[in-house]
Amino acid sequence: MINFLKKYKAFFIGAAILGVLLWYLSAIDFIRIAKDAPWETTILLLFWWLVISVPIHYINYLKTKKNTVIKVVVLLVVLFMIFGIDSYFTTPDHPLVILLLVVFWLGICYLIFPKFFIKYRNWILISYGLLLAYFFYLRMDAAYVSLYHNKAFNLLIAPIPFLFALWLYEQWKWFRNIRSEKAKAELELLKTQVNPHFFFNTLNNLYALTIKQSEQAPEVILKLSDMMRYTIYEGKKDFVPVEEEITYLKNYIALHEIRHHKKVTVNFEHHCSPEDKVPPLLFIIFLENAFKHGVEKLTENAYINIRLISDKASLYFTIENNFEIALEQQQKGIGLENLKRRLALLYPGKHKLKITVEAPIYNVNLILNTI
Repeated sequence: MINFLKKYKAFFIGAAILGVLLWYLSAIDFIRIAKDAPWETTILLLFWWLVISVPIHYINYLKTKKNTVIKVVVLLVVLFMIFGIDSYFTTPDHPLVILLLVVFWLGICYLIFPKFFIKYRNWILISYGLLLAYFFYLRMDAAYVSLYHNKAFNLLIAPIPFLFALWLYEQWKWFRNIRSEKAKAELELLKTQVNPHFFFNTLNNLYALTIKQSEQAPEVILKLSDMMRYTIYEGKKDFVPVEEEITYLKNYIALHEIRHHKKVTVNFEHHCSPEDKVPPLLFIIFLENAFKHGVEKLTENAYINIRLISDKASLYFTIENNFEIALEQQQKGIGLENLKRRLALLYPGKHKLKITVEAPIYNVNLILNTI
């Protein structure tokens, strides 16, 4: 509580200063507080409380912002001019007072929300210009005092709710853009963490093949080149044709089949439309895990079954592999967690991922809603 009072003591000081000023100005009959207009009085009191308190709260900051201080001083001069003119002339709602009040309010708006004011300055100036024109038209009526007296204040505050709603909309758009940029940054980070170890392992195997002058070396180079091109260039895109992703998976499978000297059964069924698109490098984690925790640990009868099909509304991916029961407890890596996070960012509420482990079978079912 003490820390709170210290942090916001400026607002308590502002309230005290405002109270003293109200008492003094009322005592000399400079102002009169209208008891029959509670809402207007409350808004004015809150406004003046903030006008006094905010500069005190940011006094250290204002010392570094001389231009801002000059603008505040100019607004205060306008304010004192309003008081002076209003007290000098006995005419209610003097046109010059109303005009200066509009200038003062617009100056406050520009001071507090400069970017918002500049962006919508034409609409703000036009709306207040029309209101002033309407006021001057009413003010020319000889019966103004009896018919429209004290209506000028209502004209001044009329655009404020709409401007405030517009400002809230701008803040919502800004917040949404920030979230979108954050999500894109996270996706880029997640994609950079995809299977770099595979390329290093393949390069090591390629080195061994070149030493042996194996006929498979050119094939490995070509497939590895295609995969690196896809990872570097296509991996930057948000979505790629699903056929390109399928080719990438086939190259990965082919390189592993060259790499392993034991018999591995890999079945890859795919039926997708050429128009289907998916995020790049989306399925490779599942395939990597199938080789890493299944094929590489089994001595015989290793298999991987993959199915990728689509319809007009969804895309279905299934992968199943067997594994060594004694090695069922595997340390959880970051690959699968990254993929889950990526799916949550790309398909929020539009995907279903189910992983089933029933020894010795590991099964993954992923459904993406593409509409």
